[in-house]
Amino acid sequence: MALDHGTKRVGIAVTDPTQTIATPLDTVHPNELMDFLKRYMADSPVECIVVGEPKRLNNEPAQAGAGADQLAAKLAKTFPEIRIERVDERFTSKMAFAAMIEGGLSRKQRADKATVDRVSATIILQTYMEMKG
Repeated sequence: MALDHGTKRVGIAVTDPTQTIATPLDTVHPNELMDFLKRYMADSPVECIVVGEPKRLNNEPAQAGAGADQLAAKLAKTFPEIRIERVDERFTSKMAFAAMIEGGLSRKQRADKATVDRVSATIILQTYMEMKG
């Protein structure tokens, strides 16, 4: 599972049991995330949660990095049995827009920030799986 943390929304993506391809799952408000994850994990096994790590071009943490760091710490405390990993998310929003254009989404669909967050989480997860395997 991967999370693209934001102050207004958290994009969520998951992978198939063979961990071959990442797919968008949902977008939730940050205040609802832990309850959403508990409900999801009650029915679906999760062995790792990948949290996007916002960085600047010079590889230093971006301003949004503090929120992602807090999220990773909260996940580790709430789900101690699940591995928490971090992945550089520098270009995921731009890659998400490109993927949505390539996928034929309309301008209106691409303007939906929740869709961008889900696709960004999918790219974070796919990046992690490619790095891992």
